[in-house]
Amino acid sequence: MPGLAVTYVGGPTALLHYAGLRLLTDPTFDGPGEYANPGSTTLVKTAGPGLTADALAPIDAILLSHHEHADNLDARGRTLVGTGIPTLTTPYAAERLDLPGVTGLEPWAQATLVGAEGEVVVTAVPALHGPPGTEPLVGPVTGFVLEAAGHPRVYVSGDNASLEQVAAVAARFAPLEVAVLFAGAARVPGIDGALTLTSADAVTAARMLGARAVVGVHTEDWAHFSETRADLEAAFAAAGSAGLLVATPRGERVALAS
Repeated sequence: MPGLAVTYVGGPTALLHYAGLRLLTDPTFDGPGEYANPGSTTLVKTAGPGLTADALAPIDAILLSHHEHADNLDARGRTLVGTGIPTLTTPYAAERLDLPGVTGLEPWAQATLVGAEGEVVVTAVPALHGPPGTEPLVGPVTGFVLEAAGHPRVYVSGDNASLEQVAAVAARFAPLEVAVLFAGAARVPGIDGALTLTSADAVTAARMLGARAVVGVHTEDWAHFSETRADLEAAFAAAGSAGLLVATPRGERVALAS
């Protein structure tokens, strides 16, 4: 696919090389450790990143699905956002972070980034971080669609667990040739259901979107992810779609084939 590659860092973090821009998804660069949050679940990070933020420089923009949970924005990730790199996220996150360069987008709102190969239009798309009704507990999240002339459309799910929201995105944009899907079926006590896509739902989402390549993230490095990269691969293989799932060795740039 023209001008499209991915470098998987770990957890939900990947660098998308798209239309001359270097776009980073939910930045998590801390080493292993615990994140205690009074009144909420303590999250445990089990492995550090495949690359440091410095090794990924320059980063042209950050696509931040939300800010409230350490498995999507940890301490070093927050420091990176604070350097002023243009960051697109939810209005709630933009208000709470209150950092230069952070822009909040309502669902279906757009921002334009300018790179070496022209303009990239980024559309914020709806996402639901868990079963319906859990919004007051988990907060708002967003996904993104990337479009650029001469390049495939890219869907970045963010921490979305809802196939209904995927259907809404597909209705407006399909086919989305590349899907970056946050899987791992994250689970925490007190919420009955997955907070991100299950492996089986990721397969369904890829079909709904018309994807020709799937980049699976958010399946490693955190104890509350209930399904692994191996589970994701098994689900795509069982569905006869193993060829859709891109192999993304940690820390290596991988060009996506057309």
